[in-house]
Amino acid sequence: MQWKHSEPASMLEMHQEHILPSTKPRKFKILIFLLLAAIVGYGIGSFTILYRFPGEIRMTENAIHSLNVGLPLSATFQSETAAVVKVNDLPLTDDFSIRLGRPLTIKTDGAGTAEMTIGVFGIPMRRVTLDVVSDIKIVPLGTAIGVRINTDGVMILGTGSFLGNDGEAHSPSEGVLRAGDLVSHANGREITCKEDLSALVAKSEGDITLKLRRDDEQLEVTITPQVAATDDVRRIGAWVRDSTKGIGTLTYYNPATGTFGALGHGIMDVDTKKLMSVKSGTIMPSTVTSVVKGARGAPGELEGKVDTTRDFGQISINSPSGIYGRLDTAAQEQIVTREPIPIALRSHIKEGPATILTGVSANEVQEFEIYIESVNRFTTDETKGMVIRITDPKLLEITGGIVQGMSGSPILQNGRIVGAVTHVFVQDPTKGYGIFIENMIQSERQGASTASYASGAVDFAA
Repeated sequence: MQWKHSEPASMLEMHQEHILPSTKPRKFKILIFLLLAAIVGYGIGSFTILYRFPGEIRMTENAIHSLNVGLPLSATFQSETAAVVKVNDLPLTDDFSIRLGRPLTIKTDGAGTAEMTIGVFGIPMRRVTLDVVSDIKIVPLGTAIGVRINTDGVMILGTGSFLGNDGEAHSPSEGVLRAGDLVSHANGREITCKEDLSALVAKSEGDITLKLRRDDEQLEVTITPQVAATDDVRRIGAWVRDSTKGIGTLTYYNPATGTFGALGHGIMDVDTKKLMSVKSGTIMPSTVTSVVKGARGAPGELEGKVDTTRDFGQISINSPSGIYGRLDTAAQEQIVTREPIPIALRSHIKEGPATILTGVSANEVQEFEIYIESVNRFTTDETKGMVIRITDPKLLEITGGIVQGMSGSPILQNGRIVGAVTHVFVQDPTKGYGIFIENMIQSERQGASTASYASGAVDFAA
């Protein structure tokens, strides 16, 4: 019996197949890699947009707002009242859905709320409340003011050591107190100022128990004071502060509520870098006496004289987006000289020419030209929604750009108040940041309704 088998025509051909493989698998791998890269890029871009997308979008009624996400995401709209909004001129129905790859328009017909759910590959990822509000009108001011606030307790700035009458160095508060702690009671007695704390420590005969607030936590700590060699007085070795003061600018007056907003950012303690909790505070008249002109690397500042004998109003809220309170009647008669104008929500603000109101000489508020270079509608830092540039030759000649003390100067565009100046670029004083006015209005409302003071991390000076 013979066995028959087939062989390749040539062993050389067989070896060539192994040595010179086809280029098709390589091209296929490249295509797969590019496809995966595109999918990953799309995913990263989508999740970045979703992460930065606000949880609430405020819109005014009877207006048209545009939304441009620019990614192939999907959005589902729902509203209990179909008359609240229309999307691309279509009324909302149950589970109204649309793609976000192209710009869309949202027309608001009446006050109310709707919900937009954004999804990726059909999976819901982000819920956004569309809050349609009535057109709010406020009076832009730009008036320079003096600011003084008293903390809600005595603030600890830090701890240190001192020489005791026993010849030893003592640090009773080290490891017990921290910078930013707010001391409200000592041995059961309320502390209203730093003198109260010093007196109670000096009179104590043993350990002293302090009640304090650390961030959002209430604590009680015990410290053993020591007698200082310098004056034979019992001390705990802590630096403290109970008030602060400075100069800023009034942003607006709300005639419907009698309240004001100012600064566009919160007042922080310069040592602890923590937002100061307000027990009481006042704003006072201030006259600009001179200007330290800003330069690259050296921000300028307004220098003024504060009339501490008169009050313009009382401060009740110190939040990351500004200070708020009630304007006195006498102050209203003196500084409220303009008519109320509508606010602009962030969707209304455009890159382009605008103006600011600010006082850089005596008591005169003037209007100066600026340019809004960019609008970041999805910013996570509410004090930095816009980048602005001073273009007015007169203001540049006086100040060199944005200087400390101009924080809170209202920004106007197309007959609306759009925001306020908040920060200066240290390396280019002609530029700075601005806050959206809707953030200030919202912060005032939240503070008034909850009577609480939010935490934040923004500097007092512009």
